[in-house]
Amino acid sequence: MTLIDGVTVKRLKVIPDERGFLMEMLRSDDDMFTEFGQVYLSVAYPGVVKGWHYHKLQTDYFTVVKGMLKVVLYDRREGSATHGEINEFFMGEKNPILISIPPGVVHGVKAIGGEAGYLVNCPNKTYDYDEPDEYRVDPHGGEIPYDWTGKDG
Repeated sequence: MTLIDGVTVKRLKVIPDERGFLMEMLRSDDDMFTEFGQVYLSVAYPGVVKGWHYHKLQTDYFTVVKGMLKVVLYDRREGSATHGEINEFFMGEKNPILISIPPGVVHGVKAIGGEAGYLVNCPNKTYDYDEPDEYRVDPHGGEIPYDWTGKDG
């Protein structure tokens, strides 16, 4: 898969011992890190699509800490070297990764499997309740060439 311009993926290190495990997600000395805004948890119920949306200023840093999510990115940025490209990631307990999503890249998630998916986001901007940097696109409206239907077979 060709990564969308500006998207980065980091394989996460899991350190287990007899007490449980520790998993670092994002560090200030990571090459992909820009600045800290806030941290939040978003939960997606099985089969539900949360998206599409994008930001004009904010970079998102996604890690799934429980369950599994299909995270899909679409580059709608005019002039981008990867305009029109789609990236699909299956991330969570079976694939512990962190992805950075730059401004202008549309993204959505869908829990896969029989349980909810727990996504931790550490965006580089705080949420502005008066003027949110969040823009939505209908996940089933056809504007983005992606079908959220499960792939059997």
